[in-house]
Amino acid sequence: MVTPELQALANGFGLTASLIVAIGAQNAFMLRQGLKREHVFTLATICFVSDATLIALGCAGFGSLVQSHPQWLKAVTWIGVAFLVVYGARSALAALKPQQLLPDAAPGANGSLRKAVLTCLAMTWLNPHVYLDTVLLLGGIGGRYPAGPRIYFALGAMSVSLIWFYGLGYGAGRLAPLFRKPMTWRVLDAMIAITMWGIAGLLLAG
Repeated sequence: MVTPELQALANGFGLTASLIVAIGAQNAFMLRQGLKREHVFTLATICFVSDATLIALGCAGFGSLVQSHPQWLKAVTWIGVAFLVVYGARSALAALKPQQLLPDAAPGANGSLRKAVLTCLAMTWLNPHVYLDTVLLLGGIGGRYPAGPRIYFALGAMSVSLIWFYGLGYGAGRLAPLFRKPMTWRVLDAMIAITMWGIAGLLLAG
């Protein structure tokens, strides 16, 4: 017999899994860092802890509070749009001058940890889609459960984030041989630019 707690855990896991696999700012950034094998553990940890914090806030009732103050969400949306447009432009420029993943390059040798951490934090905390998925959507659904099952719903959602970001970061390294070709980087950066601009356009469209 399935208990309410196990059902809530499964629901949280399944719903989050369906949301997190979509191409977004966090995923694109983690994929790129994983391919270069730069600061993967630190960045995956930031993504997971950030997601877990937002999911917890949402399930605790913060999602309802945000919905009652639409001006907060509007402000975050405009900040996020500006960031996505700029990062999309950065990726588009990178596509015009593709790099090459050299087989003898030392992992983490080229990228600044500080820069990577700041970019990762911006990808998470300045990205309105993160709030929509974690605080509003997951928090809104999780908030309907009684106190006990609600905790299990949140744990199920958080476990997906844990598996996904570490898996994406470390699993991307298996694609490294493919990314020794500059053309592959060109395609990836172009896709990231289109994705960032597409998300910004969707946010502007409401």
